[in-house]
Amino acid sequence: MFFRDLHDKLIEGLTHNPVVAILGPRQAGKTTLALEVAKERDSIYLDLESPKDLAKLQDPEAYFQMQKGKLVILDEIQRKPEIFQVLRSIIDKGRQKGKGNGQFLILGSASIDLLQQSSETLAGRIQYLELGGLSYTEVDNDINKLWLRGGFPSSYLAKNDIVSAQWREDFIRTYLERDVPQLGPRVPATTLRRLWTMLAHLQGSMMNTSKLASGLDISNMTASRYIDLLCDLLLVRKVQPYYINTKKRLVKTPKVYVRDSGLLHQLLNISTLDNLLSYPLVGASWEGFIIENILAAAPQQAKSSFYRTSAGAEIDLVLELPNREVWAIEIKRTSSPKVKQGFHIACEDINPTQKFVIYNGDEIFPLPNDVMAVGLKELMGRLGDR
Repeated sequence: MFFRDLHDKLIEGLTHNPVVAILGPRQAGKTTLALEVAKERDSIYLDLESPKDLAKLQDPEAYFQMQKGKLVILDEIQRKPEIFQVLRSIIDKGRQKGKGNGQFLILGSASIDLLQQSSETLAGRIQYLELGGLSYTEVDNDINKLWLRGGFPSSYLAKNDIVSAQWREDFIRTYLERDVPQLGPRVPATTLRRLWTMLAHLQGSMMNTSKLASGLDISNMTASRYIDLLCDLLLVRKVQPYYINTKKRLVKTPKVYVRDSGLLHQLLNISTLDNLLSYPLVGASWEGFIIENILAAAPQQAKSSFYRTSAGAEIDLVLELPNREVWAIEIKRTSSPKVKQGFHIACEDINPTQKFVIYNGDEIFPLPNDVMAVGLKELMGRLGDR
């Protein structure tokens, strides 16, 4: 059992909003977190994959009226998207009677249908929170274990690396063969697995949709749609380039990352730390792992991007915080970090508020040109204070 960093944000969200949605991939811990919150207040939990619970919602408006005053938790909400219209009616009636906030907690995969339905019918009534896998601040100090196995609790807590790898393989197969078809899109599982694997081999690289489409013998439009699906399910992340008004030629193609490092390693057939450390993409894997942890700790309204010019000036991660600070972050896996000239040139272009190098260590020390070397946990702590 882990205390999730999102717990306090969820409590705050229920205090200020009629509905809070926790979005994230299966097995990330959404239900566990919701049930922990449920212990703290009068609540009712419904699993919309359960025929027994679905039967209770034959007349959802009448059922919700019976539960007034309770926090109603609806798990796997994408199974019953038509219920959003009912939620709006219940919420508005509750507001008229002075019961405004903390009425519903909904959980689900971030499917396109879920986002569209909730955005259209619950605008101004809902707050979205994203729950990914376990982050470094939520587990013990074994960063290599978390990096290798990824943040899905069942994978991280497996009794050994072999069991962890098998769990991840089963997860990938189940997601592609059962969960994706249930969400609506008709995507061949073998094609999506190949695409996901190809994206794994491109970890941290510029996304070339045409090349991916050619390799799969599908159209560019179809490849883009499949990639967007993986992004909507919070399995893949596209990091957009940072734009400033400059005469320099900027790279405008997004970078692509498989979000969970454990799934990345499974797609690349990496099951041990020794295999990982000798793999050509070890640096890209580490970069993606660090980025996901940083974004998990960043304020919800923070914007992430990267900066690169055609001449080679580059910043791995540009973080725009709600207080208008801009952080330039370079990521190194070494224990003795050195900053390349391209980072300094890029910082001259964007003029960030703070400059950091994250390295594989815990000490904090300055580097030339006002760059601060920090460990991952230190930077995550600083973001938590924002």
